[in-house]
Amino acid sequence: MKLFKIEAGSFHVDGGAVFGVVPKRVWQKRYECDEENFCQLNMRCLLIDTGNRLILIDTGSGDKQLDYLKYYDFKKIINFETELNKLGYHCSDITDVVLTHLHFDHCGGCTKYNFDNSKTELTFQNATHWVGETQWKNFLSPNVREGDSYFPENMIPVQQAGKLQLVTENQWICPEVEIRIFNGHTVGQLVSYIHSDTKTYVYVGDVIPIAATVPVSWISAYDTYPITAMDEKKILLDEAVEKQQILFFEHDAYTECCTVKEAYGKYRVNESFSL
Repeated sequence: MKLFKIEAGSFHVDGGAVFGVVPKRVWQKRYECDEENFCQLNMRCLLIDTGNRLILIDTGSGDKQLDYLKYYDFKKIINFETELNKLGYHCSDITDVVLTHLHFDHCGGCTKYNFDNSKTELTFQNATHWVGETQWKNFLSPNVREGDSYFPENMIPVQQAGKLQLVTENQWICPEVEIRIFNGHTVGQLVSYIHSDTKTYVYVGDVIPIAATVPVSWISAYDTYPITAMDEKKILLDEAVEKQQILFFEHDAYTECCTVKEAYGKYRVNESFSL
């Protein structure tokens, strides 16, 4: 099995939104911000080559809504065909796309405009796109909190093409990759567990968006259900500590992976490293 990170671009959000009720004088010691209090967040995707399947986890924002979302100051948005070519693959080779959830910064790259921008088409035309069923329902009929994060053109073409697979329970999509449902940030978020003979990588998505938010009570203001988010994070962290799993961060601009440790009910980063 081979793993490749794909940096799909970055954007900038207010530090208060990233860290919620944690005071700036505390969080700024752990994560950088600029003079306007904005933090850089990456959109780090993961490509998994099992030998039989080529699986991509999340697809970044894509470029369809950049003008509308310009206040996020997107940078270095990639072309997936170009990036996959560098690794020896093509978009048509992707067999599965696992989407943590359907906020624009996680699924926007699933579709793209055609040559004359007249309609959208699938970026990964041969891939099954895995989405939590409750997340899909939320996408179709969003609550007032999340409505501005969902764009029909990112996912409706996937459904119309018959490439949408809804997930109702934890399951394995192949012998190496397990997907589990975690709620809190939003409903029906999928967390991928990638198992090799010696290691397990956990693509934590927005359960733990950056390494600085490993502590259970450090949750984002973007989390729709805060108490649930903390409860679900603790479940993930308990197993990660017990089994020394490796957390793979989607949004952290400075830390790609880490292991975690626990003492007296407190969780902290143990060792940080790159994939």
